[in-house]
Amino acid sequence: MTSVANVPVPEGLRERKKRLTRMAIFGAARRLFDERGFDDVTVAEIADAANISVKTLFTYVRSKEELIFGADPTVLDAVHTAVRNRRLGETPLVAAARGLMAAADDGRLEEFGLMAASSQEAASRLRALWEDTEDALALALGRPKDGPAERAARRLEAAQIMVLVRAVTSEEVRQLAMDVGQEPDGHAARRAALREWIREAAGSLARGLQAARR
Repeated sequence: MTSVANVPVPEGLRERKKRLTRMAIFGAARRLFDERGFDDVTVAEIADAANISVKTLFTYVRSKEELIFGADPTVLDAVHTAVRNRRLGETPLVAAARGLMAAADDGRLEEFGLMAASSQEAASRLRALWEDTEDALALALGRPKDGPAERAARRLEAAQIMVLVRAVTSEEVRQLAMDVGQEPDGHAARRAALREWIREAAGSLARGLQAARR
């Protein structure tokens, strides 16, 4: 017998309209950015393509830069989810690496890196997302009764994870994967190279933190 508590609540008309409008905004922005580049697309053009007003657009985002990475969950969201839902006995760093490797396997990591390198505005937006993600990780790692010492330790763990995230989304690591991916099956080679780099980097970071705790 199905529990009433487990029955999904139907999406209301208002929520559905908001979701569809958000999808239209980000879809229009992504299409126009791909066609003409970030600088040559205005907010008014994005709003027009989404069939809304500029005023309405700014109820969904605070700036044009927020539209760069799209409405779908990003690599950063995948890391946060992996850490928050980590397996029993799994360290936050290992969980984050697992989330990154999954993103490498399905191509999200490669696509995210390309978007991050697409413009100065994308790079600026990425830096803001890094800060937001570190804050979210520190919060996810915390416990209700944590004191100052525990919160400081959680912040260190979150910062360590972000060292891995920032490095794997860097131009240097992207270029490393691109160099490997010149083979006939380029996508598979690049994804394998990214997985291996993440695994080795996470191991190096873990050993460094263990040394610091001695």
